[in-house]
Amino acid sequence: MKKNIRLVLLGELLLFVVVFFLIIFMSSYELSAVLWFIDLPSLILLAAILIPGLLIMGEWKDFVRSFSVGIKDFSLLELKNIIEAVDAAQKLTVFGALFAIIISGVLLLGHLDTPETIGPNLAVCFLSGLYAVIIEFFLLPLRLNAERKMNEEMDLGDE
Repeated sequence: MKKNIRLVLLGELLLFVVVFFLIIFMSSYELSAVLWFIDLPSLILLAAILIPGLLIMGEWKDFVRSFSVGIKDFSLLELKNIIEAVDAAQKLTVFGALFAIIISGVLLLGHLDTPETIGPNLAVCFLSGLYAVIIEFFLLPLRLNAERKMNEEMDLGDE
């Protein structure tokens, strides 16, 4: 049975967006509160650590292939490499978020003399962590799908 991981990721994206907007609308905030969750420098910093990190480690090609597991056939070795690439992406995401949180925290502490900026700057600190959680939300099914496919291939090999 082939499972289209792209449909799984699309379903997760839809679920995430629906839950996010339900939380926003069920609270006392309006649609403009969505803009509070957008911090382009944090996203760029995470991408600037994740993508070059995968390229430097030579995992980029296998990471991209993880989006095709269940659609295309891969050997056991290829599946193992894909799992390692997704694992590397998960770790780079966490390290990138920690780096961004620490940088934001240092900048926040450097401006304690202006109390009106503490709230917005603290929010930016948390956004990097939120982005890492969202990225992990999408990386986990990629890894589980590749592991499941590898287990199926190993099962077929034993018979």
